[in-house]
Amino acid sequence: MTPSEDSAPAFRTFILKTVNRCNIDCDYCYVFNSADQSARRLPARMHTDVARAAAGRIAEHATFHQLKTVHIVIHGGEPLLAGVRHTARLLAAVRDGLPPDVEAHFELQTNATLLSDAWLDLFDAYGVAVGVSLDGPPAVNDRHRLTRAKRSTAASTVRGIDLLRTRPHLFAGILAVVDLAHDPVEVHDYLAGFQPPVIDFGLPHATHDHPPPRGHPGVPEYGIWLSRVHDAWIARPEHHHSVRILEDIAALSAGIHDSVETVGLAPPAGIVIESDGTIEGVDTLRSVHEGASHLGLDVFRHTLDQALHHPELDHRRLGRLALAHRCQTCPLVPVCGGGYLPHRFSTAHGYRNPSVYCADLEYLIQHVQQTLQRHGWTLNN
Repeated sequence: MTPSEDSAPAFRTFILKTVNRCNIDCDYCYVFNSADQSARRLPARMHTDVARAAAGRIAEHATFHQLKTVHIVIHGGEPLLAGVRHTARLLAAVRDGLPPDVEAHFELQTNATLLSDAWLDLFDAYGVAVGVSLDGPPAVNDRHRLTRAKRSTAASTVRGIDLLRTRPHLFAGILAVVDLAHDPVEVHDYLAGFQPPVIDFGLPHATHDHPPPRGHPGVPEYGIWLSRVHDAWIARPEHHHSVRILEDIAALSAGIHDSVETVGLAPPAGIVIESDGTIEGVDTLRSVHEGASHLGLDVFRHTLDQALHHPELDHRRLGRLALAHRCQTCPLVPVCGGGYLPHRFSTAHGYRNPSVYCADLEYLIQHVQQTLQRHGWTLNN
């Protein structure tokens, strides 16, 4: 089979879980505080042999699919727990294992509490862009993101961000989880004050069996919350950052169909490699049930193309046909894509449900599209 004969688009983003432990205890964490507890049984950190094997699989995948660039995301747990020296060995193993004509773009997601100049020197050496998880002002952040001793993490994270900002070329942005208990404009403006290039607001992981917290279940509260973020974001010309979900919705509404995991119909481009070398498709499925993310594959015995064609990842190739009938016939489906895969799950119907955030996405998409139309955009749903 040649790449042109292969109906499944290649993986382009490779998420390496270099650490399966964390130094803080976020109550919403899909790795350690969800239905699937397998991370606690995995190696605390990735061995260099696993990194070399992963690099070999990425290399053969890139060569077969004629990729010129790949994105390597260092993730956890908290990846900084691996230590500077060991992480340097992992980065070297991956970079040295790739073909010379394939360019690797490294990223890392961290809570920033352990950041130091030594870390930044390493990231400079490998061109690692650093994203930081912070939910908002201290009272907002500390509602969910505490130490194991139930102490605040806000000051430590802010210290890390301030240090990271001394090398702004390394600052990739801020990831925040939406909490309806707090004012969206206050949260947005606080995060914007750090001058990140991107703010990525994520919806809490939830399913139809375990719905997200709401004050008024019949009201699209998450959609309203994010719509208020949207209005605050566009109202201030001094803001130069992007808000990922809002830009994705705008791009999809205008007919730009790039690979976005949480919205849209384009196949996601990422694959996860765990600390022991096992391969997972969507690791956030751990929020669904034990084993939901498992494929039974690993980098020592299987190629990434075997993962690409795994039946558990059929939803990537089927697109609209993998969705619930109601979603397939919805005029907004080119934009929402049925919602993020974990958020569609129910025990009764598997993933063939509208997103548990369906009404919220509908409200938010229509709000963004109305704003675009007022500014003269032509929509292409």
